Amino acid sequence: MNTIRLTALSAALVALAACAPSDQTAPAATPGDDAAAPVAAAAAAAEPADAFMAALASHCGQAFAGRIVANEPAPTGPDAFEGQPLVMHVRGCDDPARELRVPFHVGDDHSRTWVITRTDDGLRLKHDHRHEDGSPDVQTMYGGDTATPGTAVRQEFPVDAESIELFGRTGADVSTTNTWAMEIEPGSRFLYELSRPGGRMFQVEFDLTTPVAEPPAPWGATD
Repeated sequence: MNTIRLTALSAALVALAACAPSDQTAPAATPGDDAAAPVAAAAAAAEPADAFMAALASHCGQAFAGRIVANEPAPTGPDAFEGQPLVMHVRGCDDPARELRVPFHVGDDHSRTWVITRTDDGLRLKHDHRHEDGSPDVQTMYGGDTATPGTAVRQEFPVDAESIELFGRTGADVSTTNTWAMEIEPGSRFLYELSRPGGRMFQVEFDLTTPVAEPPAPWGATD
């Protein structure tokens, strides 16, 4: 697994180096630098979208436990996330500067995968939802593109027109004003966030300091 992680990170850093202006050079590493130092050096010369992708790719092949840190307003009925083990797994790292796939496992539910893609203008987040037999859920591949450059740490994804149409067609009108966000601090924390006007805020934070055992492949995965 370390080989997978290092290969993915190397590929991401090569891509970042190609984005750096020709008159800039990455700071030289010094003895005692921690494992995140190469990511930080490359990110300093990259566009925020590329730096964000490289930071996430530095954890390719690893899985991490999470916890809910915000869920407002409080659920009035059964909640699919409450009391369940929450695990993210950074995989789909064949071309980490272009696309990363991050399954989000909720207990024995392996239906969710976050797909983060580099676009010409920034990043795109899509939610790939599958049934146990691998078939797509009626609500799948929804999300949005970044509207601002964001930072190497935080990227925000307002709902796109395709997703608004999907939500309206499937009776999920409340989601037509969604904004999703992700934050990454390599070796420290990862945050997934859903918010919408009116006070809805859902956040799951993952501890990147301590990898956990790899979960099963997400439903519908072919690798």
